[in-house]
Amino acid sequence: MLWGGDVVAQTPRQWRDSLATLSKQISQMPYSSDLYLKKAEANIELQQWEYALETYNEILRHDPANPAALYYRAFVNGKLRRYDLSLDDYQHLLNLLPSHLEARLGLAYTLTKLGKRQDALDQYGLCIEQHRDSAVAYASRACLEEELKQYDTALYDWDKALSLSPANNDYLFSKANLLVKMERREEARKCLMELLRRGVARADLEELLRLCR
Repeated sequence: MLWGGDVVAQTPRQWRDSLATLSKQISQMPYSSDLYLKKAEANIELQQWEYALETYNEILRHDPANPAALYYRAFVNGKLRRYDLSLDDYQHLLNLLPSHLEARLGLAYTLTKLGKRQDALDQYGLCIEQHRDSAVAYASRACLEEELKQYDTALYDWDKALSLSPANNDYLFSKANLLVKMERREEARKCLMELLRRGVARADLEELLRLCR
């Protein structure tokens, strides 16, 4: 959670216990945005999307510009496939915090879901302008470029993502997969050999290795 402080991994049972405690505190105390945010976090962890949405609505009723509630309400509406509502919250948050990385990425993803792929590419481009050290921004744009069969630009972005996060096996696998699509099999094989050297199971790479023969 981006606004939740130090996040401690909990089991579903522990999250349910936390939720019960928070709900009791909320019923017994004056309104507290911190308590409501923690309750909504528990709802999300338990995939209780509608309950989380109700909680964020309550927070935003008291504080329409609460950045955490705006971001996570957008996220929850995305989970519920209410992309138009998700789009509104991301845009509202970015009006308040124009360089918010996760909101910009969320907006681009939502635009993709709405079929507005060029607008999504523009948002990824703006995200990269604002956060040139963000590997995930380059990787996210590469995924969309690959879907659009813009393979050369996608390869550039996978290389940029890897230059910023060289130990990321998912990025290296994605680059190998793209190189296979581009029929650059020897380069793809080198990526796969590096993944094997890093300890990735051969079974997970077998299909791509076969395509590189």
